[in-house]
Amino acid sequence: MSESAAPGFAPSNGQVKTFPVRLGEDVRAQLDIIAQLNDRKVTEEIRLAIEAWIEKTKSDPKTLQRADAVRVEIEREATTKRNAISAIFDGPASKAKTTSAGRAASGKEGAS
Repeated sequence: MSESAAPGFAPSNGQVKTFPVRLGEDVRAQLDIIAQLNDRKVTEEIRLAIEAWIEKTKSDPKTLQRADAVRVEIEREATTKRNAISAIFDGPASKAKTTSAGRAASGKEGAS
């Protein structure tokens, strides 16, 4: 059985990435039989199983709770990084350089 992508399979983002999976002989033999019975390639059976598992996981309460916690952490880290960038580039020294450059460009440098 060939293990190329199924005809007509088009990923949502236009890219296909290879993902090697190590299986024991017994699991691989079962997978080969299932693919043969369903008249599909082994790769298609694996892709369908992964897609089904992802859909199941999306509605798992524990996964949803963990995802919310991860979102909060991502937002906290993003806020910290935004504040750090602001402190570096929007601080008094940065504002003085911007103000001096603005005055020089308008011809008002040293006119205070």
